[in-house]
Amino acid sequence: MEFSFAPDIQDRISNLVNKIGFNHIEPKRIKCFRSFGSKSKAQARIWSFPKIWQKALGIGPHYIIEAISERFDKLNIEEKEKILIHELLHIPKNFSGSLLSHRSRGRAINLKLINKLYSKIKKND
Repeated sequence: MEFSFAPDIQDRISNLVNKIGFNHIEPKRIKCFRSFGSKSKAQARIWSFPKIWQKALGIGPHYIIEAISERFDKLNIEEKEKILIHELLHIPKNFSGSLLSHRSRGRAINLKLINKLYSKIKKND
């Protein structure tokens, strides 16, 4: 499997964070990659940076968003943005480097929430 930086996705992430108002997310601490040759059925995924690694390397929390080229690049803009919103929803409010599961503390990362947030950004365009 190969990886390359994805500046186009990096720009989309920054744009989405600002439009949605995810003030807890620091876009500069999210690195975006495109992968090639993955066997995963996912279109994208987010990777955490655990506290022990942060401490060992002396750096703060970061995240990686990986777009799986074979699946992600075929999607239209709306689908891509919804997938990126989904990945951003995994980032906790304390931006600790950990990830939220799909269901946690009375909150769920689901299509209804993603569509609501997507509608919010489209309304502001």
